[in-house]
Amino acid sequence: MTIREIINELRKKIYRPIYLFSGAEPYYIDMLTDYIVSNVLTEEEKAFNQTIFYGKDTDIVTLINSARSFPMMGTHQLIVVKEAQQMKDFDKLAAYAENPLKSTILVINYKQTSYNKNKKLYKAIRNCNGAAFESPRLYENKIPDWITSWLKRKSFSIEPRACGLLIEYLGTDLGKIANELEKLIISMPEGEKKITPLSIERNIGISKDYNNFELQNALGKKDTLKAYQIVNYFGKNQKDNPITLTITSLFFFFSKVFTYHFIDNKSRKNIASVLKVNPYFVSEYEQAAKRYNASKTARIISWLREYDMRSKGYGNTSASEEDLLKELIFKIMN
Repeated sequence: MTIREIINELRKKIYRPIYLFSGAEPYYIDMLTDYIVSNVLTEEEKAFNQTIFYGKDTDIVTLINSARSFPMMGTHQLIVVKEAQQMKDFDKLAAYAENPLKSTILVINYKQTSYNKNKKLYKAIRNCNGAAFESPRLYENKIPDWITSWLKRKSFSIEPRACGLLIEYLGTDLGKIANELEKLIISMPEGEKKITPLSIERNIGISKDYNNFELQNALGKKDTLKAYQIVNYFGKNQKDNPITLTITSLFFFFSKVFTYHFIDNKSRKNIASVLKVNPYFVSEYEQAAKRYNASKTARIISWLREYDMRSKGYGNTSASEEDLLKELIFKIMN
């Protein structure tokens, strides 16, 4: 089932005996679970008929016995199992799923990976008219669209570069991103509906001028002054700008530049599709490709691997992270 289908049923007070929410992306699992916890039982009913278990602290016998008990002074009891992937013998829940109690609403959170659809428990949940929802991790190239859609529902928008800064800082954790966006919306001046790099800098603490995103851009343009200004800033703020993250960021950037050289159809739309980037940023890869041919780009990728190892202590005895990064940037630009 989809999120919309599940929520539409819940709004109509159509309840399934078992809900299995699984996958590597916890955001939607938590969202659906929170919705059920907030809306199925009244506050008075929760005192008697709501139980929350945690996988590592619960055994399967206790869970099944609880699921088979009847509600007190109500029509349903709600049982939520969080971190079910940590429960020993979890698959034995199939014995209950084959004949679940209609008055019990059992919600299972199975995180980190999708639950195996070939297992007996999954099939039993489907056969008993239960609901299964899979929440896969979004790839990084899908996150900008997700952020844009999330903000649109709140009547806000975001500039592509601000979106890139946010992803660079927070990664692909949708829960973290949503929390920071909530804070951003609250802090925005009245009447201002567009999030800019300056908004990010003021409210999240990411420098709009000195970050890995801008370092990529400076290297792509071969802007030596800007590149070394950023590297010097990183050297003074190493805790917030570890070299490993910078090298990883540059590795992905130059890997895309290398791929660009071998794309036959160089229309903006096709390049964005092949590189899996927002069309807004295509010009940055175009200008980088003009300054770094395929051979040079391949050498840069090799250097990035070398300096990643050296930053972790392999083949490096004395150079600081700042010195290593300056040396790497010099090689790239010359």
